Amino acid sequence: MKLIVGLGNPGRQYENTRHNMGYLVVDKLAEMVRADFDRSMFKGVYAVVKNPAFEEPFIIVKPETLMNLSGECVQPLMHYFKIEPDEVIVVYDDMALEPGKIRLRPFGSSGGQKGMQNIIDRVGTDRIKRIRVGIGEPPHTGVDWVLGKPSQEDAEKIDEATTNAARALRDALLHDFNFAMNHYNGKESN
Repeated sequence: MKLIVGLGNPGRQYENTRHNMGYLVVDKLAEMVRADFDRSMFKGVYAVVKNPAFEEPFIIVKPETLMNLSGECVQPLMHYFKIEPDEVIVVYDDMALEPGKIRLRPFGSSGGQKGMQNIIDRVGTDRIKRIRVGIGEPPHTGVDWVLGKPSQEDAEKIDEATTNAARALRDALLHDFNFAMNHYNGKESN
């Protein structure tokens, strides 16, 4: 069983902010596979997807901890469903990428993204697949930037990037992560 994790912050005040790219992507994936976040446990909301188009069931989760504590949801969920780190894909925002760009990586450091770092710390390995969605470099402090809403121009690029990231997740589930990396790394919004 695979686990798809979309990182973000719960609550209306964080909706459509740069820091909620993970939530936006998994919402789009859930829509694609006709899944509802109808379960709540482990400090998160999740869907167990049993769709005949996919070889095996998978889980999509949105941790409801604040971003920096995402591992408090992910690690217990992995333990409960006996999911290994190499079966997890985490989606999150990345200031090092321009708005509209996505990058898939099979493992590596958190790059300073505190939600991803908390998952790495709690799970005990950085061998976790991830999809990073670009939000661009801040002109001022990072906290104000990630918790702010993008400009109209950036929002359009980000919308296309989150759609591409959701498609990359779908293709990783239908084929494998390498297939998705080959097809979506370097893909940009117009």
